[in-house]
Amino acid sequence: MLTLTLLRHAKSSWDEPALDDYDRPLAKRGKKAAPEMGAALAAMGLRPDLVLCSGAVRARATLDLVLPKLGAPVPQVVYDDAIYMATPDELLARLHCVGPAETGETQRHVMMVGHNPGLEELAVLLVGDGAADDTTRMSEKFPTAAVAVLAFNADSWAGIEPGSGRLEHFLTPKQLT
Repeated sequence: MLTLTLLRHAKSSWDEPALDDYDRPLAKRGKKAAPEMGAALAAMGLRPDLVLCSGAVRARATLDLVLPKLGAPVPQVVYDDAIYMATPDELLARLHCVGPAETGETQRHVMMVGHNPGLEELAVLLVGDGAADDTTRMSEKFPTAAVAVLAFNADSWAGIEPGSGRLEHFLTPKQLT
């Protein structure tokens, strides 16, 4: 079994309209939500072996607030600008590359920290089974700092295909309040 955790970056700030989208920091609400989501993941026993994170400032800042809540061991982190605003097909192709050639061992649990619409569309693309309520909620809205956890009956990331995942959890910051 393989586990994929998809984490959308936390709420970003628009206080400086002249900033390039890539460089936007987290808003106050995002700085609050990110560690709460990290604590929720830890409470569910979800600790990735590998994190693939967009290089955008808001994605990196989100991960910086989530990681300390997950506890030890600290996962390997790869910052990848190709994740920034990637399409679902590009994100899936990136997942297909995870494996011994990249990391030296098979990573059973990968977290991807990215952006909409690609992240939401990837989640919808991969889900073939799961609680109907969670699947519907996820398909309707994948808000900032939301997490989708999918399980796959596969031996390698290269074997992940559309519709092959089971949605185990869909969690949003509003559910934690």
